[in-house]
Amino acid sequence: MTQTAYPTRADLEDFLYDEARMLDEGRFQEWLDLFTPDAIYWMPLEWGQTDPDLVTSLLHEDMFMLRLRVERLTGARTFSQKPKSRSHHVLQRPFVDEMDHAGGRFVTVTPMHYVETRLDEQFLLAVTATHTLVLQEGALRIARKRVDIVNCDAAFGNIQLLP
Repeated sequence: MTQTAYPTRADLEDFLYDEARMLDEGRFQEWLDLFTPDAIYWMPLEWGQTDPDLVTSLLHEDMFMLRLRVERLTGARTFSQKPKSRSHHVLQRPFVDEMDHAGGRFVTVTPMHYVETRLDEQFLLAVTATHTLVLQEGALRIARKRVDIVNCDAAFGNIQLLP
């Protein structure tokens, strides 16, 4: 982030590109460090879903569950990840929908293509990621991440990594 008191639009965009790079490079612990302790990662099952509690989701995880997911992905005894899955995020330019400097809250919307591959299998998802970012101790952190899959109602195999 720049040396200004508040993040700029470019700082927010750089943060999102850095997050995608961490995921693509398998730097999952660094990625977890981007989140607030009470963060939520949500992937709705239905298009336009508004409630993660009363309607089933593909994924609705707090930090405890995200840590377990990362431990599974990086564990030596995770035989389903031998060889490991790899991902590639192709981000469009993020939209900054909210810049509340006084409240330290920022909302971005990023359309992207997500590719995941393992052995000779590869699949592509078109997704939109909505990040709610907050300032904590002068650094941007993810308080909430929502990933909407364009064809969320289609049948597809397991998503091993994280769009």
